[in-house]
Amino acid sequence: MILIADCGSTKTDWALCDGDDIIAMAKTQGLNPTHQESDEIFEILSAELPEEIIAHTPDKIYFYGAGCAYDTANNRMRQALAGIFSTKEIHINSDLLGAARALCKHEEGIACILGTGSNSCLFDGEKIIENTPSLGYILGDEGSGAHLGRQLLSDCLKSQLPQAVREKFFQQYNLDIATILEKTYHSSLPNRWLASFTPFLSENRNVPEIKTMLKKCFKQFFLRNTMVYRRSWLPIHIIGNIALNFSEEIMETAESLGLSIGNIVDSPMKGLIEYHKQNN
Repeated sequence: MILIADCGSTKTDWALCDGDDIIAMAKTQGLNPTHQESDEIFEILSAELPEEIIAHTPDKIYFYGAGCAYDTANNRMRQALAGIFSTKEIHINSDLLGAARALCKHEEGIACILGTGSNSCLFDGEKIIENTPSLGYILGDEGSGAHLGRQLLSDCLKSQLPQAVREKFFQQYNLDIATILEKTYHSSLPNRWLASFTPFLSENRNVPEIKTMLKKCFKQFFLRNTMVYRRSWLPIHIIGNIALNFSEEIMETAESLGLSIGNIVDSPMKGLIEYHKQNN
């Protein structure tokens, strides 16, 4: 029996599997051991994981998470999980490796995440061999929900969008410049807050200025995160709600750059379950 977790900044998907059978699946809030201590993570898991998962002791736990790229953060996550489960074999990996395994299986390719944050890697079919650092919502995360939301706010405040669109946005979310600055610079999870505006972009994607803005953001993602691998012949596979919701703009942008898009899926969980069935 194995427990698989795919964890992003906004939500975590869980699947408890026994051979070919899925015993239970669940969702909890997003976790990030770069920003959260092990005791905080433990409290969240204790409160949100359902009994049908906690009641079992998996033989192995495979946790793929945002922020799980360094030993210090990984140890925080491992400590929190060990407080919930008595499982001895707990594997903590980055969400990027999870995306690569789910998207590419054992084939070479470029695997990307476009959700609240963004990331990419060159995968040789077994391991990540190159990775452009994400750098988070301040220094990076191009093409992510946080990036799109940040650009929308900036374009509204700096009058880069039509007045009717700006007024509609401010009214729909009950925002003014003071609230925007406070939420952006003083809230506990500003990346999630910024990403929360992507539904507005989806609803108004036919406004020419918004269409242009979306393509500009995705172009930055490709230029700064995938084209640096210099493997233009490889398919680019993408996971995440932003990828799925804006697949048309992403594919149009990729085509304009001479890039080939492979799979676009919302979640890696199905692919991860298939991967671990083959490898356990």
